[in-house]
Amino acid sequence: MSVLEVLVLALAGFLGGIVNAVAGGGTFFTFAALVAFGMSTLDANATSAIALVPGSIATGAAYRHESAKYWRAILPFAVIGVVGGVGGALLLIALGDARFRPLVPWLLAGATMLFALSAQIRGLVEKIVGAGGIGPTGSSIIIALVAIYGGFFGAGMGIMLLAALALMGNGDFHRANATKNVVALLAQSVAVIIFIIGGLVRWPQAIVIMLAAIAGGYLGVLLARRVPETIVRATVVAVGAVLALVFFLR
Repeated sequence: MSVLEVLVLALAGFLGGIVNAVAGGGTFFTFAALVAFGMSTLDANATSAIALVPGSIATGAAYRHESAKYWRAILPFAVIGVVGGVGGALLLIALGDARFRPLVPWLLAGATMLFALSAQIRGLVEKIVGAGGIGPTGSSIIIALVAIYGGFFGAGMGIMLLAALALMGNGDFHRANATKNVVALLAQSVAVIIFIIGGLVRWPQAIVIMLAAIAGGYLGVLLARRVPETIVRATVVAVGAVLALVFFLR
């Protein structure tokens, strides 16, 4: 790697760690930086995924008390997360870079829309919950699909998981957030293991991003107390929209 590449990847990881800690969407920064320096979209996706896992572990650790308290309720969803993450990773590898690359702008655009419409999604979920929700079975099916997506690409996974869990209608935010963190962490972790076995991870780039993302995640926790989430989310949406447009035009 050149000095410029190290600096850009470190900056992308740092920014990714910050926004993941506050609102999510760090994948936009790291994935784009890796592709910008000539990495294939398949390897960039795998390398970005492993580089951001420590941040997910840190988030999960912050909710360890809630996870321990609700472990019986979380366990079935944890299993779904593992199975879905494996399925998504294997699907990605089976597609290969030639077939994955045309999907990238659509995935970026879809994830950007999720971030942009997160408030409306919450409002829609509240209406459905007010009408009785869709129950554990329906939510489990949605969570399974989201877990597959998480192993496949992952940007915006947290928003989708929280919405699916809210549709169960139990109204316990901390339980839902703890469940979301466990499912996301497991889906991403098993996907990363498969990516490593498949030889898709570029370790020098991954380590640079990982270290910077850890630092950014720590700062993100501090910023979360001072910077409104709407500002960070608006930044993520702007970056996602630009990236989606760039990939559509390439």
